[in-house]
Amino acid sequence: MTDEAKPVTPEPAAQQPQFPTDYSQLSTIYTNFCRVSVTPEELVLDFGLNTQISPNPTEPIKLSHRVVMNFYTAKRLMNALLGVVSQYENNYGVLELDFQRRARTQPRTAGQPQSGFRPA
Repeated sequence: MTDEAKPVTPEPAAQQPQFPTDYSQLSTIYTNFCRVSVTPEELVLDFGLNTQISPNPTEPIKLSHRVVMNFYTAKRLMNALLGVVSQYENNYGVLELDFQRRARTQPRTAGQPQSGFRPA
């Protein structure tokens, strides 16, 4: 994994002006949890790492980063995320968000036993 993510290139019709960017203070984190809160003027995103496998975690999720943005920036972020997720799904298939359904439909890899047992 590299320290810098490649910038997303939007479709030509939706081309935004390119602004110079400085990556010297950029930090990278991994997150698998995001909580969204709103105020009348801003959107607040809290990110953290959920280390629990069970649906009812026994320990709290440690939040590590908070991003606060106005709704204009939130809408631009939403459009960018919709674009890249749609492109990903077009290339690799639909992302199933329901864990139980995803576990049932995942293809078997070469190293898995060929028994008829399937977890419920």
